[in-house]
This record gives sequence, C-alpha cells and structure tokens, in this order.
Amino acid sequence: METENIKSDNENANKQPLANMNAIQSYLTENEELAFMHILYSSSATIRAGNFGLSRNEVEKQLNISEDDDQFYSFINRVNQGLSRYYKLIYDKKRDQVVVMLRTTARMAKRTLSKEALAILLLMFYQQEVLQHEFTLLSQIFDAFGHEQLRASQKIKVNMNTLKKIGAVEEFQSDSNEEAYSLTAIGAHMFSDSFLRRTIEFSHSQQFNKEEVLKFFKRYHVQHWESETE
Repeated sequence: METENIKSDNENANKQPLANMNAIQSYLTENEELAFMHILYSSSATIRAGNFGLSRNEVEKQLNISEDDDQFYSFINRVNQGLSRYYKLIYDKKRDQVVVMLRTTARMAKRTLSKEALAILLLMFYQQEVLQHEFTLLSQIFDAFGHEQLRASQKIKVNMNTLKKIGAVEEFQSDSNEEAYSLTAIGAHMFSDSFLRRTIEFSHSQQFNKEEVLKFFKRYHVQHWESETE
C-alpha cells in the first residue's frame, strides 16, 4: 500500500488502466508475466507474513536471466508503465526484496492505519532511511510519543502490531535485550514523494521543490536511476 494522490505521474499515458491489465501480455513475455504473478502473490501480507516479496535472484531465475541490470530494470519499468494506476513494482536493493505495492488514496489509507501508526512509521522512516539507523528501539518510540497519551505502552504496541500485519515493519534481532524494529521494503516505500513533500512543507511552514525533498529523504539516487532506465 502506497499513500498518495490518486493521480499518478503516468496517468496521462494510462487512461484505461483496467484495459491495460487485460493487455499485460502485449508488453510482457510469458516468463515476465509469470514472474509478476509470483511477486504479486508473495507480496500478500496474508500469504507471506513476515517474508514479503522475492529476492532479485529468485525473480531473475523466473526471467531466465542472470545479473542483467538492463533486462531486470526493463521488466520493472514495463510493469510500472502498464499498471501504474493501481500497482507499483519496486526493487529494494538494500533489503534485496522485489515487491508489488497497491496504490491507494490517503482517505482509504486512513481506514488501515491510524494517525498514531502513521506517526510511528514516519519516525522509523526518518531514523532508518534518512539517518541510516539499522533499527529503531521500542523505547525510542515510547520516548517520542508516550508522554502525549494515556496508556501509551499499550496503544503503541497495538499500532506496532498493525504495522507488522501489513508488512511495513518487522522485529529486529539485535545484541541488545531491548525490543527493536526495522522497516521492510514495503514500509520504506509506503510514503509517496508527494506525501513526503507535504509533510516537510507542513513541518517547516514553507514550500519545497521535489528535488530538495528527494535529496533530504535519500531518494534522489533512486529517482535518478529510474529516469535513466526508462
């Protein structure tokens, strides 16, 4: 699930998204279509709880390629161009996960995530994706949000369980005895660029351009690579 405005960047080129889904065979080979279906199946929180998506090696085996960046990213880009209205296929190199994310509006996302869960996820996103921390301690989340609400410990754990159920976070096994969590590939890519821009503008009471936001959130290299491979 990716939170964003329902209008995607490729919407103008994708006027009939449901028709494009039926026409998937016109821009994917049989092996690519099967690979996409396997990734879609493995990205389900119900089917693969705690182990979402496929590794790049698993995908490449299904595509009958080996360490071929051009063909691998061509497959990802063609899927995204054809189904961008509803799905987003991502490869998280850091976690070696290829997953399919369902696009949704912010209004619909609120039915899945409470504002408290969203705040926790944003805190973890900032710590791990921007500050490059390997994990976030539960005690850090308590320190950040616990003083603002009654029965904070119970409420925070309920929201952490919600984030685990949708595959956004997972427990991190550290040398410390403290409870810790890390983002999954799903959690790291759940916030759209437009959502991050609005978040920064609200917190700083001023407008920022897309380049400034992407650089701040360490996404510039990702966007740059995608633009080169399209």
